[in-house]
Amino acid sequence: MPENKNRIIEGLVQDGIVVQDDENYSITNLGALLFAKDLHDFDYLSRKAVRITVYNGNSRVHVKNEITGKKGYAIGFSELIKWIDDLIPSNVYNEKTFKFEKKKYPKLAIKEFVANALTHQDLTEPGKSPRIEIFNTRIEITNPGSPLIDTDRFIDYPPKTRNEKIASLMRRMNICEERGSGVDRALTQVEIFQLPPPLFQAEEDYTKVTLYSYREYKDMDRIERIRACYQHACLKWVCGEYMTNSSIRERMKIDLKNSAIISRIIKEALIENTIRIYDDSVGTRARKYLPWWA
Repeated sequence: MPENKNRIIEGLVQDGIVVQDDENYSITNLGALLFAKDLHDFDYLSRKAVRITVYNGNSRVHVKNEITGKKGYAIGFSELIKWIDDLIPSNVYNEKTFKFEKKKYPKLAIKEFVANALTHQDLTEPGKSPRIEIFNTRIEITNPGSPLIDTDRFIDYPPKTRNEKIASLMRRMNICEERGSGVDRALTQVEIFQLPPPLFQAEEDYTKVTLYSYREYKDMDRIERIRACYQHACLKWVCGEYMTNSSIRERMKIDLKNSAIISRIIKEALIENTIRIYDDSVGTRARKYLPWWA
């Protein structure tokens, strides 16, 4: 902590949170976006407040609840994540004499994807704000602006942001990191929760991440199974490992006696060129696989 008030103000100026004009100080857009008690006090930034919408069912026809955040991203982040977590329904499980609830989605994954949406949004898009939409069986996290890297490389690619000062300050406050491993951690949690693979979408003026609630393997469609296979191969690669029939079988919770099911989905992923064989000189059972770009 700086030793006196003047040193604190010097630090705020150095970080671009305030600017000095003679003996007066003015808060910058950067400072307001991160630390405002109420973003609506700033005309341009009022439309950058995060919106959370909860729907009845899986369509946008019936809105159950809607919340618009007021606080700046830094001072309001913990509260924002708590709001989302509280609004997410739980699954109830009965285990012998015990009954317990478990949230549908891992909190860490939500935290990482929301932090990315805030940090990587295109702030030049007028009237558009980050949105979190909660449906019965999915969550959609959307931010203005198309991503700077291909969605297929979200898992492994070095970090690249259009808002370097925001990313730097958010990192220093332990809200996000700039190592490019946030998506890796989120997807690891998705696999632990045995959820379908998230969908990353890049459009001309927005980026969307969709998290799906639990479904058994038999209820996933072919595209989801191939995407799960690809994302698993990516996670293995960034850990210095290889995807195998047994590793993807464990990820999908398929019994050993049904390993032929996994062999078929690996074959389809190879046909779609989302993965490739590490060494095709070995037998099928011993083969290792890489993501297509590795």
